[in-house]
Amino acid sequence: MAQQSSNGNRPKLSEKGLLTPDNCVVALIDHQGQMLFGTSNFDRQGIINNTVAFGKAARVFDVPVVLTTVETKSFSGNMWPQLRAVFPGKEPIERSSMNSWDDKNFVAAIEKSGRKKILIAGLWTETCVALPTVQALHDGYEVYVVEDCCGDVSQLAHENAMKRVVQAGAKPVTSLSVLLEWQRDWAHKGTYDAVMDIVKNHYGAYGIGVEYVYTMVHGAPATKFPEYAVPAAVAVHK
Repeated sequence: MAQQSSNGNRPKLSEKGLLTPDNCVVALIDHQGQMLFGTSNFDRQGIINNTVAFGKAARVFDVPVVLTTVETKSFSGNMWPQLRAVFPGKEPIERSSMNSWDDKNFVAAIEKSGRKKILIAGLWTETCVALPTVQALHDGYEVYVVEDCCGDVSQLAHENAMKRVVQAGAKPVTSLSVLLEWQRDWAHKGTYDAVMDIVKNHYGAYGIGVEYVYTMVHGAPATKFPEYAVPAAVAVHK
């Protein structure tokens, strides 16, 4: 009989060098308006989509998440509302430092998780991702950079940042690869439906392929998404 994790919906997975929901912590760094404005190496809507999907995956598998923002009021703006909606009631750690690892509250939140594997994603890759990654590695953590949830001011900047963190010992992954690594076995039914919901909402051709097979091959009813309601006009626009 499989050993159960702290989350009763899923069995405890073997590690042997792999990520599991029980051995890692997620850090989402500076997913804010001004930071996205300056991102040009990757489709910006794609970054939003992938980051929201990654956040949902962390919720499904009950993985600890640290949210952090920089200079919200004076420059960078709020964390995206799409991402805040995934973590209702969870306040980001506000910083002045570009490097999250220079912020004692951020480091304390990582330490509080008790996990030694950190999944980092953020804007911009060359600074807000690379700097804490290099220093966390120096302090004995194992770091995975979720590359499709990151972006930078140019392709060169992003590529140089990824080279730097990989040379330092970090491992590049994607939001989908992490989701599937956490699920690991389609027989784990406690999280199966939630994973499929993320796939159908966020992963394009993969999600449409799942819908096609369910309905056309297995005869399942079509997925019902929430009906669209046109927002009512507000009385005053500022």
